[in-house]
Amino acid sequence: MAEKLHPKIDHGLPKESASFSGGTLVCLCTSKPVKVKIKGQIAHNHACGCTKCWKPDGAIFSVVAVTPHENVTVTENGDKLKVVDPSALILRHACTQCGVHMYGPVERDHAFKGLDFIHPERFEEDGWSPPGFAAFVSSVIESGVDPGRMAGIRAQLKAAGLEPYDCLNPVLMDVLATFAAKKSGALPA
Repeated sequence: MAEKLHPKIDHGLPKESASFSGGTLVCLCTSKPVKVKIKGQIAHNHACGCTKCWKPDGAIFSVVAVTPHENVTVTENGDKLKVVDPSALILRHACTQCGVHMYGPVERDHAFKGLDFIHPERFEEDGWSPPGFAAFVSSVIESGVDPGRMAGIRAQLKAAGLEPYDCLNPVLMDVLATFAAKKSGALPA
């Protein structure tokens, strides 16, 4: 039986459009929804199994991407947003009524500083870059997934075209390691 990984994976990955220049993320509220304008195409979109990211009901994974912080503007009902965990690296701003994480800036000294994490399936528009890999796959066990299901979950991710990693993909791991090496002096800054 197929797992419910995420609606944007289970029903086929969305199609990217070269003409996509951004759009509006909308929370789940039917009255006074929070709206966040995103300028430009997103980057590093992936399925995420961590226990911190917002997931649609019944989904094992979230779908999350990044965009530069300067490309994010709250346009409606920002008074409904609250940071989920002020001590976390990603300051996830969630709607206090429906719970959707609308954007999450990284503000502290980190390789991802200046980026905001978003859930692109909340775009009103189509054409955003689809997920390209799966990260923190083993972490779904921490959310209650039986470890015996993991081989099937990994196989299903691969069949969808998403290479499963138990951390980030190699490109992003290299970014993190380079940042750490420059900070420690092992590489020139």
